[in-house]
Amino acid sequence: MFRSGSIESGFRTSTALIEGTKAHQKLQKQYGESDQHEVYVSAEIAYRELLFVIDGRCDGLLQDTDGGPMTVDEIKSTSSDIGEIEENAYPVHWAQAMCYAYMVAKDRGLHQMRVQLTYMQVETEATRRFVREVSLGELERFVHNVVEGYYPYAQARYEHEQRRNRSIKELPFPFPAYREGQRKLAGAVYKTIGEGRKLFAKAPTGIGKTMSTLFPSVKAIGEELLQRIFYLTAKTITRTAAEEAYALLQEQGLRMHVVTITAKDKVCLKEEVRCSKEHCEFADGYYDRINDAVLDLLESETIMTRTVIEAYARKHRVCPFEFSLDVAYAADAVICDYNYIFDPRVNLKRLFEEQKRHTTLLVDEAHNLIDRSREMYSSTLSKSGFLALQREFKGVRADVHDAAKAINQYFITLRKRIGERQMLVEPELPEELLALLDGFLTAAEKELAASAGNSASPLLLETYFEAHNFVRIAKLYDERYTTLFTSDRNEVSVKLFCLDPSHLLRQMGKGYRSHVFFSATLSPLSYFMDTLGAGEEDYSVSVPSPFAKEQLEVFVQPLSTRYQDRERSRERIARSIYDMATRHESGNHLVFFPSYAYMSSVYEAFTDLVSEQGDDGGLHVLVQTTQMSEEERESYLAEFQAGRAGTLVGFAVMGGIFSEGIDLVGERLTGVAVVGVGLPQLGPERNLIKAYLEDTGKNGYEYAYVFPGMNKVQQAGGRLIRSESDRGVLLLIDDRYLQPLYQRLLPEEWRDYTVLR
Repeated sequence: MFRSGSIESGFRTSTALIEGTKAHQKLQKQYGESDQHEVYVSAEIAYRELLFVIDGRCDGLLQDTDGGPMTVDEIKSTSSDIGEIEENAYPVHWAQAMCYAYMVAKDRGLHQMRVQLTYMQVETEATRRFVREVSLGELERFVHNVVEGYYPYAQARYEHEQRRNRSIKELPFPFPAYREGQRKLAGAVYKTIGEGRKLFAKAPTGIGKTMSTLFPSVKAIGEELLQRIFYLTAKTITRTAAEEAYALLQEQGLRMHVVTITAKDKVCLKEEVRCSKEHCEFADGYYDRINDAVLDLLESETIMTRTVIEAYARKHRVCPFEFSLDVAYAADAVICDYNYIFDPRVNLKRLFEEQKRHTTLLVDEAHNLIDRSREMYSSTLSKSGFLALQREFKGVRADVHDAAKAINQYFITLRKRIGERQMLVEPELPEELLALLDGFLTAAEKELAASAGNSASPLLLETYFEAHNFVRIAKLYDERYTTLFTSDRNEVSVKLFCLDPSHLLRQMGKGYRSHVFFSATLSPLSYFMDTLGAGEEDYSVSVPSPFAKEQLEVFVQPLSTRYQDRERSRERIARSIYDMATRHESGNHLVFFPSYAYMSSVYEAFTDLVSEQGDDGGLHVLVQTTQMSEEERESYLAEFQAGRAGTLVGFAVMGGIFSEGIDLVGERLTGVAVVGVGLPQLGPERNLIKAYLEDTGKNGYEYAYVFPGMNKVQQAGGRLIRSESDRGVLLLIDDRYLQPLYQRLLPEEWRDYTVLR
């Protein structure tokens, strides 16, 4: 009710919360013997047809020894100049204190109260107090005005929930019948929500995984088991699938508020992302307009996609990214990236524990979460940023210069210690560096706080956040971590590397009613359950493929794709791809490789072969490139048209943008070749994961290399059969496909293969 002002460019000291707590404690220690602190108070207020419950903890409840009115003390800490704070500078602070005073007076039958705001400057500990004396009548009028102002939003939410729940009770399954396996998955999801567990579901493409998880979750809201659904994805295209599923349910009568959160850099309405009132009219006065914007959107729309959010953001002149976050706290369902739940840097911190208990997490393409979470819980710092800061602040600000110089010197010493080895690995925190970072953060915070938004050094701001994240991750460090020190000619870095993210995924997901992890390639289930943090009481389900074996023809070409054999076998591999592509006069094919370099090598041999065969132009070849723009991706996929004349062969990489989440149905894709078994490139980080897992009693090689590799193979091959009418040829090129370890990791429907000699 009292929000106002603009979005600022995001700098807030990392210690603000800790300093605020310390300020509270210091002032509360000065209270008298009869005074109380952290007093829980609550009140109920009936307004029209609704009952409002207000509660909270007031910082201090002070007795007047001379018999005067009782005082409610509200403490606020600040890093600003305390002399510049005026009595009415922050109406929201007075509103908070007035609500506490009302609840105390009402509960204790008091007719008069004192309301006190106490501000403390965190560095100097100087204090400034403002006191008002108010009657119970004045307090009642104030609180009732607040409730009256909040009522339109509360009424809209209440009426929406009534409509939503009625619509859910009458909601039919949106298809004429369940597909094979779909009812089994939907039933498992509903049971999981009902019992508050985790479910790990291997569910093949074609059964309708999105609807099989969303429909029972929506039904659970109607049964009051849930209040909110989070649909978490790794890629934009799977977010679209969730939006389409909700739209289909809406056609059947569902009335739910569903919002999609899009990354700030994608949804920003300005050419440059600079979140300050000076640079962006959507940030200027954001909090003065946001309440009307949220109410308008919730009363007018149900499925709030990026396009809808942008339209209302322009209408109300508010930042679309912050707008989507504000709406998310009020929505029934949220579609967003994994980060908003699992990443400690960007997770939705305003979700209260009570709300979490009534929220389910649907984690789509859950196989992606392992590597993503390892990134979330790891952090790297490099020398170059501190050297640049040392130069920038020389003669400008001594404390920042000295702190940056000390860290740069640490890296110089580290380079000498690493020597010719290029890498050192130590299973403990770099305590010396962390101590230096504490000094740097303190100096940087003073400089950034003193610089009004615009004049702050971009390099200092960027390095500050990197250092702050490094210190935050250091607090998570335990036996599941190791420290990597690396050096090359141009850079020296320290990385806190998370070897096993399962424990932290459990911690970040704690408090939510249920989790459903699902993917077409969650195989082997035991590996994913272990790595994604399953408990002994959690469930798993494996749904067989709904497609007939006759739809898919599988061939294995037993050639070696091992690194040392690639040069010798590349021409035979090119020949195998050519033979597959030219079996028929026309067809569209995708060929997947484990790396860009290997793809380029075979592509060269393939084009030589095409020239030798004197192809008359009927064969067209596409090649995936690194860092393709959205337009380039769309152009690549647009070439895969049903009924096109001639033959199309697209070269792509496993684990890339074309190996997951794309639907080329029917004759848009008639053949897929997978070259290799997808093993991650041998490297020190993978080997560290392998060694850690072996120390914990697991098969390190399988966990670190084989299972992730074969997951990429399954994803790539899974592009082929997407519906009951699809037909196609799958060619697996590698002699390891004939080994028992790799054979047992093939999907059941791939195991009836023909070996090519």
